[in-house]
Parts: sequence; structure tokens; C-alpha cells
Amino acid sequence: MNIGTHKFWAQSAGDKVFDIVNHILLVVVALAVFYPLYFIVIASFSDPAAVASGNVHFWPKGFNLDGYARVFENQKIWLGYRNSIFYTVIGTAVNLALTIMAAYGLSKKSMPGQGILMGLITFTMFFGGGLIPTYLLVDKLGINNTMWALVLPGAVSVYNLIIARSYMSENISGELEEAARLDGCSYFNLFFRIALPLSKPIIGVVVLMYAVGHWNEYFNALIYLRDQGLYPLQVILRDLLIQTEQAANMGGDASVMELQRIADMLKYGVIVVSSLPVLCMYPFIQKYFAQGMMIGSLKG
Repeated sequence: MNIGTHKFWAQSAGDKVFDIVNHILLVVVALAVFYPLYFIVIASFSDPAAVASGNVHFWPKGFNLDGYARVFENQKIWLGYRNSIFYTVIGTAVNLALTIMAAYGLSKKSMPGQGILMGLITFTMFFGGGLIPTYLLVDKLGINNTMWALVLPGAVSVYNLIIARSYMSENISGELEEAARLDGCSYFNLFFRIALPLSKPIIGVVVLMYAVGHWNEYFNALIYLRDQGLYPLQVILRDLLIQTEQAANMGGDASVMELQRIADMLKYGVIVVSSLPVLCMYPFIQKYFAQGMMIGSLKG
């Protein structure tokens, strides 16, 4: 009998019931979250007629790859991938640099005006200028219809900044920094050689949050970008679906069914294609994500 089983039988009846109910609820929640993702994947490999008739439940029916073929034969898809990768890498680098440096400074209680600065930063979480003033600001800065319109306006997330600040204030002790200063360590060396290595979990959290946000960038691209050569993947996929739906609505009776079939194939294939890079990246930083979120949320 292993330790876990021994502890279970050593519990009181009430604790056993709680554990059983808790595990059942967690399994139900996990299935409720996982199954829609699984259904999208099997639907993307299935015959659209089988999906539309409700015959696809747990396994693909009428296996075909026409949806993926139509997605990848479109040259704009590859352009969108290139742009999204570029926005994600550059944007996340800018976000990470500004957020971590600001969080480190604000985590020091000896910093003059630290409380006032933190209050002003937190204020922006609840009150903003709105869409039109933000657009006018971006236009006046001269970055409208450029890649920087998707990077600079959201360069720092207050939520991520607060999490990083909380983590650093708890895990980077003042005694350690004081000892380093006595050994002649400069402030820059203190940040790069001590603070950053000790902040790997929270850096993983910040990278994941920012990277997912940039990869899914959609609304700001519609507002600020007019050059189709700058469109990220999400906007190009949206346009592809809209064009297919419009073609289906304008066609004759025979062509409508075929175009609707194509639209259904594209719909699921597009979701898988756009989500795959993030799903592949997550397992590599999942341990840092869980650790950083738990530790960084303990103190405000």
C-alpha cells in the first residue's frame, strides 16, 4: 500500500467524501475544458457534412485534409505567420524589458516616491482615455500603420507589473542586495546578476502572458493597420473566413453548398493553425508559469 492510499484510508469519513467529490468535480471541469479543444481538432480532420449533421463526437469521420490544404495554399497565411512571429518576438522583448525593470525598481521600499508611483500606475488599470484619444495619440506619435502601433501602446501591462513586483519584493531580500553592494556590486550588476537569475519563474509567467497576447493580436491591428502586408495572422484568417462566407452567400444553389462546405472546413482548420504555436510553447514554460503565479500572488 503506497503512502497516498494509506493517508486516504486514515482520513475521517467526512474528509474521504470531500476528496472523492473534489476529484469528481475536477475531472468534470477538466473534461469540460478539454473536450471543446479536442472536438475542434477532430472536426478539422472530418468531413464537414458529418460535422454539420452531428455525427462527429470522439473520432474523426470521413477523414480529409482539404481544410488544411486550402489554408496553407494561401500565400497570405505565410505572410501572417511571419508578421505574427515578428510582433510576438519583438513585442514580448519590449514588454519583458520594461516590465521587469519597472517591477524591480518599484519593489524597493527605499525608492523615493514608490507609493505615489505605484498608486498612479494602479489608477490606469481602472481608468483610461478610451479608444478615440488612444488612436489620436498613436497617430500623433507617427506610429500609425506601423508595427510599433501593435507594440508600444501596450508596452507595459499593469497586471503583469504588479505580479512581477510582488514576486521580487518577496523573493529578493534586502540583506542579499546589501551584501552584494558591500562587495562592490553596482546597481546594474545587482539587477542582471542577482535579481534576474532569482526571477526566472516570474519571467516565464510574464513571457507567456505577453507572447499569447501578441500572438492573438486582432483588435488593435484592425484599428491601426491599413497596409495588408503588415497584417498579423489573426486578421488574415478573419478576412479569409469572411471572404469564403460572402462567396457562399452570393453563389447559386449548387455553389452555395460547396462553398459552405469549404467554409466549414476552413473554420476548424484556421483555429488549429492559429493556436498550435502557443500550445507547443506552453509545456516548456508551464512549470515556471505555475510557480510564478502562485508565489507572485501572495503579496500586493
